[in-house]
Amino acid sequence: MKNLVTGGAGFLGTHLVTELLARGEPVRVLERPGAVVDHLPLDKIELVFSDIRDSATVQRATTGCNSVYHLAADPNLWRRDRQEFDAVNHLGTINVMEAAVQSGAQRILHTSTESILSSADFKGGSVEHLLKEEDMIGPYCLSKLRAEQAVHRMIEKGIPIVIVTPTLPVGPGDRNQTPPTRMAVAFCRGELPAYLDCRFNLVDARDVAQGMVRAMERGRPGIRYLLGGANHRLHEWLQILGRAAGRKAPRWKVPFGLALTVGWLSELWADYVTGRMPMATLTGVRLARRCMYFDPAPSLAELGLKPRSIQESARDAVTWYREQGWIPPGSPPGASATEQ
Repeated sequence: MKNLVTGGAGFLGTHLVTELLARGEPVRVLERPGAVVDHLPLDKIELVFSDIRDSATVQRATTGCNSVYHLAADPNLWRRDRQEFDAVNHLGTINVMEAAVQSGAQRILHTSTESILSSADFKGGSVEHLLKEEDMIGPYCLSKLRAEQAVHRMIEKGIPIVIVTPTLPVGPGDRNQTPPTRMAVAFCRGELPAYLDCRFNLVDARDVAQGMVRAMERGRPGIRYLLGGANHRLHEWLQILGRAAGRKAPRWKVPFGLALTVGWLSELWADYVTGRMPMATLTGVRLARRCMYFDPAPSLAELGLKPRSIQESARDAVTWYREQGWIPPGSPPGASATEQ
């Protein structure tokens, strides 16, 4: 019986496929039509192209799969058509879950996001709070919250769905450049002269993949498994990344009001002129004000998972960025790892 991985060509999905194949398990990947998939081991997997908004093709993709890992989503914080977020992230999730049930899947895993949580009262313990719809920042977060709400309603009916919530994934392999990678690459290229102060939890994408497999094996339905690593402020992360890239972290901190204005103007320009991803998004700026410090220790202990150090993730990410030709092959002139 196969494992189905929706979004298997994405950042987390690619690492999950690698992890499953390393365990000798058969894998079927569902990806949207037109997705780049040539980095996957196509001779070792079964590949199905389907839009998760199309319930009929999703139903066919789940047939014969004992385990369904649902990762497919739009991870960006801006779209010209804001309704796409709900159609893909919310309604698409319902399609996958219902198809998995109808196909007789024994285990189902849903991938949530830390952006629908808050740790404003963080004191060192596991105090993540699931927020309400009125607390959501932007259409991406709202669509992911509604997806999780739908999953919980299914769990209450006895459907065996396990929920994993990765924090901010970093490391090598993000070919589509999700927002954290876009920022990291811009910094390594010397295109980030200032930073917006924010607090988040970082975890290596490869460790998230391992956590997903373990959650599928031993996780309890209805329990949130927080797949996280280390808490850092953005400036601290840039220092770690800078030591790997030979780049000094910026010293100028952008005031929140200025960042909000830049985000508003950037989205306005993208909406009505370019149609391309803006330099800054309102959702990203507003999320920066929310404390995203978490303690994943209880989840990691139950799953028997020990994430690697963020320093290792930074080194591997920088090496991979250079292999892709995204950043210069060596340390920029005048920068050194000791100048942080």
